[in-house]
Amino acid sequence: MKSQENVERLTAVVTGVGRSTNIGAAICRRLATDGWDLVLPVWTAYEQRMPWGTTPGDLDGLVADLRERGARVTLLEADLADPAVPDRVVEQAREAHGAVAALVLSHAESVDSAIADTTVQSFDRHMAVNARAPWQLIRAFAAQFPAELAGRGRIVALTSDHVAFNLPYGASKGALDRIVIAAAKELGSAGIRANVVNPGPVDTGWMDDTVRADLTALQPTGTLGTPDDAARLIAFLLSADGGWVNGQLLKSDGGFSISL
Repeated sequence: MKSQENVERLTAVVTGVGRSTNIGAAICRRLATDGWDLVLPVWTAYEQRMPWGTTPGDLDGLVADLRERGARVTLLEADLADPAVPDRVVEQAREAHGAVAALVLSHAESVDSAIADTTVQSFDRHMAVNARAPWQLIRAFAAQFPAELAGRGRIVALTSDHVAFNLPYGASKGALDRIVIAAAKELGSAGIRANVVNPGPVDTGWMDDTVRADLTALQPTGTLGTPDDAARLIAFLLSADGGWVNGQLLKSDGGFSISL
């Protein structure tokens, strides 16, 4: 499916697109259809050490799909735990596509542990990937943002309320929220809007049958959210029509948060 021709083409950097079934991939499919070009920093080693693993050809298939929708796509291997990498990602995006208009932060380090058994190494890695790297990416994004795109700059980060028994993940996501809200204030005059989206529980392959049933029972809608549900809201926030939404933490969770 081709995007419309003769429309303004902007570039978005979307992190965390490690699999074709996750939220980041759904965001990319929607943005490609809407006419965006895409730079995708991925870290395959993370996907490989998680329970879901990787599937040969999965990312290649996703990239082919995005290109069929009309997008220019650049794929980068990027370990965001390395403090030298975020600046490099934005620099490579500019070299490949020119100015970057949007930054979507959908990546995360997420390894369950509680207060008693979280290690310093794990805590530090979560903070590096989920909080420090987003700050660095936002800083680099803002530094390259051109005046001629004022009003079209967008930052959107995905967050979560999962804290208990997932302490380093939850703590780092809390830090991420504050960083993005700070960006909304500090970068607003440059024509950049920044928001946080909490999609609630979305089954992207990490739920077993028990978890899926328990979470579904808490949903007023009777169904879990899908990656496409999150993608629709994020596409709106990145659109011209979303330009008046700034500095918000939006819960797009089907009412899950009011049932806890």
